[in-house]
Amino acid sequence: MDALPNRLEGKVAIVTGGASGIGESTVRLFVKYGAKVVIADIQDDLGVTLCNDLVSENVFYVHCDVTQESDVKNAVDTAVSMFGKLDIMFNNAGIPGNLDFKILESDNENFKRVFDVNTFGSFLGAKHAARVMIPAKRGVILFTSSVASVVSGESPHSYTVSKHAVVGLMKNLCVELGQYGIRVNCISPGSVSTPLLTNAMGLEKAAVDGILCASAVLNEVVPTAEDIGEAAVYLGSDASKFVSGINLVVDGGYSTTNPTYSSIWQWTVTSDRAVCHSIQRIWVRSLPEEITTASSATKFPKKGVSLLLTRIELGT
Repeated sequence: MDALPNRLEGKVAIVTGGASGIGESTVRLFVKYGAKVVIADIQDDLGVTLCNDLVSENVFYVHCDVTQESDVKNAVDTAVSMFGKLDIMFNNAGIPGNLDFKILESDNENFKRVFDVNTFGSFLGAKHAARVMIPAKRGVILFTSSVASVVSGESPHSYTVSKHAVVGLMKNLCVELGQYGIRVNCISPGSVSTPLLTNAMGLEKAAVDGILCASAVLNEVVPTAEDIGEAAVYLGSDASKFVSGINLVVDGGYSTTNPTYSSIWQWTVTSDRAVCHSIQRIWVRSLPEEITTASSATKFPKKGVSLLLTRIELGT
């Protein structure tokens, strides 16, 4: 039983990218804790399915391409017209783009596209949230950044730059909008086995969880999208009423250290396993029981054995 089951009671929220992954988990938690939610996404089938699954008159789906200002404006206006106000704007939509780690091999159009979705989309969300929050003199604007905003060299240039920019935007808005009682914060997830990451790595969820646990600082815990959603619940609730201007890193302590010792060689594995091009050496700690008993566990060694694997940090 949750000690604070109604911590978002009476709140109205928009979650961009809310139809899957971290966004979906956040929507479910917001509803659980009493909020009315507008899901804004381009994945119409998933968005409608999520609404039907929640079976609540307090959830509504709207098609929203965050790179199109008219779509973002419509999402905000829909929330206000349906529920009378907007308390929480969670700018969560994002894409990883191509996994281009070398600047000379990077695609210019991909770079622009990633920045367009991750940074400009967040800017538009904040702009139109502020439009209705400033007159109300209250509100919370949240952004999903990434551990890539605090750890360098592990993510593609386009993704890393876009997430640094989101943190910069958050800090500027914190200063500008504080006079209106509006709080502005970021959440920077470490790697979580959302569809975004599993698709990028070409692995099943259990395999990705195994890799993440093997490279983690905090043992005996499998990172989940719900962990990020709970951070959004906290920052959106009155429990954080004097918290503004922070980049809350939710990575189990990963960013406090540098686990990369050296790049060794290209490791190719067969059948349903990955082809890893960027390899680092780490030490495998004890894995949670749900990972060691999974069918994919044979791909990962036991405690105390050196393992070579790829490091891809994608955040959302």
